[in-house]
Amino acid sequence: MRWMIIVAATGLLTACGGGSNSETVDDTETPDPAASTRQVSATPASAEPPAAAETVDLSYLPMPYSEADYDSGRRLFRRCGSCHTVADGGGNRVGPNLYGMFGREAGSVENFNYSTALENADFVWTPEQLDGWLANPRDFLPGNRMSFVGLREETDRRDVIAYVMHETGYPRED
Repeated sequence: MRWMIIVAATGLLTACGGGSNSETVDDTETPDPAASTRQVSATPASAEPPAAAETVDLSYLPMPYSEADYDSGRRLFRRCGSCHTVADGGGNRVGPNLYGMFGREAGSVENFNYSTALENADFVWTPEQLDGWLANPRDFLPGNRMSFVGLREETDRRDVIAYVMHETGYPRED
């Protein structure tokens, strides 16, 4: 039972960028006394296998997002998806729905209780603003409540931003 709690906590940490995908735990219920520790995956055994890579045309996005890896962005967004939705008409969670975010004033989603820092933020969301935010939310806008530690890798941020742009109705200039 104790290992189940550790696995659940590890899964929550992973969702917000902390922790790791596996944790070594002391499993006192193991019938083999020589096996006092074992690797426990944060992913339940009943989880569906990962979806096949999806080919999505991102050529309508501005550089460098037009060259992003959509599938990588989708996988990385799972960390964000525990708090945010991207669908048109999707509800708010711990964080606001992101649909239509590009070109929108920061802190302006109706019926969402923003931190004072975001309520007073004076900028419009652009891919470049989101890049700065995702690199380190606390440094980007001190006083915000987002607990996400950030994405350090530039290519990871590019892929997530391209995914969000595509999924949230970024305007096509066709």
